[in-house]
Amino acid sequence: MTTFVQDAPSTGNPYVEDRVLRAFLKRVLPESVLDRIDPGLSRFGERVVHEVEGLGRMAESAPPVHVPFDAWGNRIDRVDVSGAWLDLERISAEEGLVAIGYERSHGPWSRIEQFVKLYLFSPSSAIYACPLAMTDGAARLIEVYGDVWLKENILPRFTTRDPSRFLTSGQWMTERTGGSDVGGSLTVARLEADGYRLYGNKWFASAVTAPVAMTLARTEGAPEGSRGLSLFFVEALDERGKFRDIQLIRLKDKTGTRALPTAELELAGTRGRLVGDVGHGVRKIATLFNITRVYNTIVAVSFMRKAVALAKDYAHRRAAFGSLLRELPAHLETLASLEVACRGGFALAFRLAELLGKEETGEASSGEKALLRLLTPVCKLFTARQAVTVVSEAVECIGGVGYLEESSMGPLLRDAHVLPIWEGTTNILALDTLRALRKEDAYGPFVHDATQRLESSSAPQLTQAIARVRDALHALDTYMERAAGEPPEFHQAGARELAIALAETYAATLLIEHANWALSCGLDDAAVLAARRWCSGLRTAWTIPDVAHRAVSRALGLDEPMFSSPARAPCP
Repeated sequence: MTTFVQDAPSTGNPYVEDRVLRAFLKRVLPESVLDRIDPGLSRFGERVVHEVEGLGRMAESAPPVHVPFDAWGNRIDRVDVSGAWLDLERISAEEGLVAIGYERSHGPWSRIEQFVKLYLFSPSSAIYACPLAMTDGAARLIEVYGDVWLKENILPRFTTRDPSRFLTSGQWMTERTGGSDVGGSLTVARLEADGYRLYGNKWFASAVTAPVAMTLARTEGAPEGSRGLSLFFVEALDERGKFRDIQLIRLKDKTGTRALPTAELELAGTRGRLVGDVGHGVRKIATLFNITRVYNTIVAVSFMRKAVALAKDYAHRRAAFGSLLRELPAHLETLASLEVACRGGFALAFRLAELLGKEETGEASSGEKALLRLLTPVCKLFTARQAVTVVSEAVECIGGVGYLEESSMGPLLRDAHVLPIWEGTTNILALDTLRALRKEDAYGPFVHDATQRLESSSAPQLTQAIARVRDALHALDTYMERAAGEPPEFHQAGARELAIALAETYAATLLIEHANWALSCGLDDAAVLAARRWCSGLRTAWTIPDVAHRAVSRALGLDEPMFSSPARAPCP
């Protein structure tokens, strides 16, 4: 009797094999910069395959453990993490996964190099991108708002390549009173003889083994709401790794991100160093969120790319109904749609990285700064939602084995679901999109940038796609004109659909620009085909969330009666 064993899907060097990534770098980077970073990226791709992949699996299989007491009953609150998790930290430092963005060796292009490495690293690293994101955000925050002591003693340790000196930072925002609504924070900062001491509960503290953290607290006498919050730097662990005036209540048992130690903490007189002046803490912490939202976007597209690469490879190995999957029309349609989604998400993510690099090095125009402010929430919310759908579809392409925990798809599927929640849910980011449109007057720069890309793309193969995008832009103009005189309820009800429309339309212009370049270089047709298919699916009309529409939504969403009608006879 012959026993059949199916070959598992596999991928090789993620840098060498990613044609979309390599074409993007060739188009965007100066040749001299690409020549300098290309060998290192290729080498790092090999390290991901031969080292990071294995460490990520080991870290997933040995999640953190909370040891509250020692053998004698002393409260110690130790968190034991796997050696693989510590090795991932070491590799992150050695490879400069935070440092590159602050060394700025390639000027505004440094952020692109950094985020390419993050893109290669993230889907294999048991979500170690989370502590890196918070560390990078804290580094930028200190660079902008920190005092001399923070800049001289902490910032260099966030941005070092020496693993023995490298510090990671936590981010403690969420409290029981609300997640995204930080204005309800109950943590109090009391000014005592030796400085500020913090008292309160932090409901979700990610990367709790990080030695330091950024957090919000309300100084005594400060007003309620977000205006009364101040930002504090906390040295959470002492030199022996023991919590300083902090009690760890429990580690969170999460659906995904299992290797990442996330905890509930009680701050019991924890020392905090005020960052900047008293108050305006939420405004300051936005600097950190802007960085972590870019990370979230890059991680989302990296998850999509790995999942789709595995699904494509499997289509060359798996036979069904007498043919390989790659020959079955229905399966091929699915793979094509996943590839197009990946390309659109990738274009958004790395345009965001490009703008961030320009803004941090003082090379961004006022329009580009406004565009960055708008695209940060838009790209994060859109790619996070994409990742959940794309990774789930890719698991379906592999079938039952893909749903097994020991398959390489398990961590991707579970972890993808946190991406729309971390750093702001879809609705919270949609409302932030409205703020960017209003406060930064960002719609004008958005339309100008999108239109310029269309006008610079003249290939006849893209004519229909360009026309479709112009129709979408016209529809956006019409919606914005209609919304101008409407009350806040109108804007809020339409915010989600508007943000998604902005993302889809802007991605279309980026894909067209890239396709036009690819044609001029004589590259393969995939860039053109992807741009055309993406644009063919663009919507050119959106819901008008007027009073009548909102009334229906209320009736459906809250199960409330909408119509008043006389009593009717029972149904027969």
